[in-house]
Amino acid sequence: MVVLGDQHVHQIVSLLPHIFGVYEVICLTIICWDDFLLGNLIANHFTIKSSGRSAFPSGLKCLQRSFPCNQGSGIYSEFAINCGGPQTTSTTGIIYERDNDTLNETTYYVTDTSKWAVTNAGYFTGGTEVYTILYQNSSSNDFEFSNTFDSKLYQTTRLSPSSLRYYGLGLKNGNYNVTLQFAETAFQNSATWSSLGRRVFDIYIQGDLVLKDFDIKREADGLSFRAVQKDFKVLVSENYLEIHLFWAGKGTCCIPEIGTYGPSISAISATPAPDFILNVSKKPSGSKKNKIGLIVAIFVGGVGVLSFLFVFVVFFNTRRRKNLQANDYDDLLGLDARPFTFSYAELKIATNDFIPANKLGEGGFGIVYKGTLNDGRVVAVKQLSAASHQGKNQFVTEIAIISAVQHRNLVKLYGCCVEANKRLLVYEYLENKSLDQALFGERSLNLNWSTRYAICLGVARGLAYLHEESRPRIVHRDVKASNILLDSDLIPKISDFGLAKLYDDNKSHISTGLAGTIGYLAPEYAMRGHLTEKTDVFAFGIVALEIVSGRLNSDSSLEEEKAYLLEWAWQLHENNCEVDLVDAKLSEFNEEEVKRVMGVSFLCTQTSPTLRPSMSRVVAMLLGDIEVSTITSKPGYLTDWKFDDTTSLRNDVAARGTVSICYDHSESTSMVGYVDNLPASSSKTMLGKAIKEGR
Repeated sequence: MVVLGDQHVHQIVSLLPHIFGVYEVICLTIICWDDFLLGNLIANHFTIKSSGRSAFPSGLKCLQRSFPCNQGSGIYSEFAINCGGPQTTSTTGIIYERDNDTLNETTYYVTDTSKWAVTNAGYFTGGTEVYTILYQNSSSNDFEFSNTFDSKLYQTTRLSPSSLRYYGLGLKNGNYNVTLQFAETAFQNSATWSSLGRRVFDIYIQGDLVLKDFDIKREADGLSFRAVQKDFKVLVSENYLEIHLFWAGKGTCCIPEIGTYGPSISAISATPAPDFILNVSKKPSGSKKNKIGLIVAIFVGGVGVLSFLFVFVVFFNTRRRKNLQANDYDDLLGLDARPFTFSYAELKIATNDFIPANKLGEGGFGIVYKGTLNDGRVVAVKQLSAASHQGKNQFVTEIAIISAVQHRNLVKLYGCCVEANKRLLVYEYLENKSLDQALFGERSLNLNWSTRYAICLGVARGLAYLHEESRPRIVHRDVKASNILLDSDLIPKISDFGLAKLYDDNKSHISTGLAGTIGYLAPEYAMRGHLTEKTDVFAFGIVALEIVSGRLNSDSSLEEEKAYLLEWAWQLHENNCEVDLVDAKLSEFNEEEVKRVMGVSFLCTQTSPTLRPSMSRVVAMLLGDIEVSTITSKPGYLTDWKFDDTTSLRNDVAARGTVSICYDHSESTSMVGYVDNLPASSSKTMLGKAIKEGR
């Protein structure tokens, strides 16, 4: 080992690019005694033994060979870091811990809880000591990252001249979804030479090269101040996760100023993947010998034992395959993300044998029960009705959709159960049940105006995530008050993805059969089966009016002009009496916000889907970031379809509340409470009338 003074180290470091073409100081075993306690000692798995120095920094021991802190007994299952900045919370509810400590050319930082660590190595040419960047538009104090809902995560950046490593320490073993977030703020979009700078670096995860010659600005289509996110699925098998950003000597070095190069990152998060498996630990050194001994023992057992095992396995697999085919379990096996599976006996105990007292609700899919698992988690168990063919399709669809998405305003799926002909879904339990029960139920909650406004905003954010941030895009197809659940803090969570559809950005729409709930169906979907995300936008507009008014979108017990909520809202708007729509139970409310919600609802329920705003724009309008466009005339379907209300269908709706429909021959589906197989000659008339009446 070579021992040098601080001045000599800096001189050698400045020559490294010319000698090696690589600027990673930690590749050399050089330690300054004066800076011994700040050295980056982990890149080559150094092991330090005390040699005249009794003081050993707390946390540094966590970064030694094999990362000993919490090894073999993982205690964490996630972490999130706001690189270069203070602690913040994302719109999805994830808390990003602070990472704004000053790091110099060879140093490290480990959290007090030994949850994660960061190390830096390298010395910027030109003498710059900038290792973090805070970006804010000085002229307006507004953040300019328009393609994300979490602009605050991209305001700060951790920089390194050569090698930047982040570690998750003491993690439980299993599969993780790792998200890396970047934003390039050094190179401006302009016609000057300063826009020509390029930051190029490599990214390694668990020692594997996952992105080579990564260029943030290039990933952002050449635009500055544009958020870039990269997602990876990573296996943690030894209780630690390593993310290494390494400058390999490429790109520019001095644009727009000397020292502008090297890896850069804004935020990091790691969360358990849907197929997270606990206790996938490193095998002990003697496991190989044990395996050899086991093989020898099997052979010593003789041909008789092997023959018996062979016959047993063949018989068992044959029986198992027949059962799987009989119960459509092959669909579940084909999912990309396998959910956690519960045994039926476990769920039977959790729900106290599915007693009626634990019943939370019932729908076309089946009955939902409250239960308590062995680990103390309170859950909602949705049990598929054995007679529901539609429910079987919904079962697999719901698992596939919700296992692939995570958001604060989406309900969380814990797992499922498939045994014989039994199918159950296990969700997080939400104390305040559904929004329709809170608004219209006999035991309604006291939702003040500010709470209602927050619920409306939360639902909009959840749908914006499904439409614009999820890949592929997801259309829910059944947005309604009964499919919006409320947790203990009255935060809304969208549920019931059994009718959801996936489609990519290359498709303008999906031509599909009709599935959803009358009263929330967009005209182009109800009439032609044209499905886009604007179908959900229409339904959101109806739900928003229900939140304001505290009543169903259709109520035949009211006088004719008030029977259909959307038409009544338009009448009040045309007479400048919007506040008359507000729920009579609200003694106080913000009149400006009421008009804003109604204006957004009118935009969302326009006849043409191209006139409806995206859900991200809806969020911006509700937040007051942009103005709500003025709508001067009501949609054509409210004025063109005139007829007398003499059908028995209105009475049927009054008796049932709402009617769910599924007119989808391609999926061979049906639902409880349905309008199915409409004759071609009458389908337009009946559906038009249904939308007009809000059923």
